[in-house]
Amino acid sequence: MKIYNSFGPNPRAMRMFLAEKGITVPMREVDLLAGENRRPPYTDRNPGGQLPALELDNGQTIGETVAIFEYLEEKHPKPALIGSTAEDRAETRQWQRRVELNITEHVYSGFRYAEGFDLFKNRMPVFPEAAPSLKALARKRMEWLDGLIAGRDWIVPNRFTIADIILFCCMDFASGVGQTIPASAGNLQAWAKRVAARPSASSSLHPASGQLKMRG
Repeated sequence: MKIYNSFGPNPRAMRMFLAEKGITVPMREVDLLAGENRRPPYTDRNPGGQLPALELDNGQTIGETVAIFEYLEEKHPKPALIGSTAEDRAETRQWQRRVELNITEHVYSGFRYAEGFDLFKNRMPVFPEAAPSLKALARKRMEWLDGLIAGRDWIVPNRFTIADIILFCCMDFASGVGQTIPASAGNLQAWAKRVAARPSASSSLHPASGQLKMRG
């Protein structure tokens, strides 16, 4: 079993998840910036071309970050980062989807269509005219989430979960490319500081982060 690893917020989320779990999985580095993930032989294993990916001992490849989280949690249930009961797992998945559909997808598309345009223009459809609206929508949804998490430490009440990992890795990356948590979202800013204080937050940063001046 091995992880296909690289610079970037989603690979960082995987490294952070593994650190929180105390799991060590061999890693093979893929050059995301050079587009190695968008051509064979990588796309022979993972047609989606995204990173990270998990290759199992039987040769099967799992290419979606949350699907990898789910698989590894089933294999290593403690500490639970999704949930130890059906109710807890459903609650985590609910918040994970809220985070992704309302915030992270808009943040990432806003970056790809603007600051990341030159990197992504030959890899996927990009729409520069949409970038300002997507960034504005992401800020509005951050303010929405800020109200929902008032009075609690984590996105899911009373539990640190993959929802925190996914959103933190996105927002820490975004802070270096012009998309910061709004000043009006004090609860979300405090949440980000709590996550940043966890050892997994610093240990999961890719060695190239300093050179690239982006946190991934």
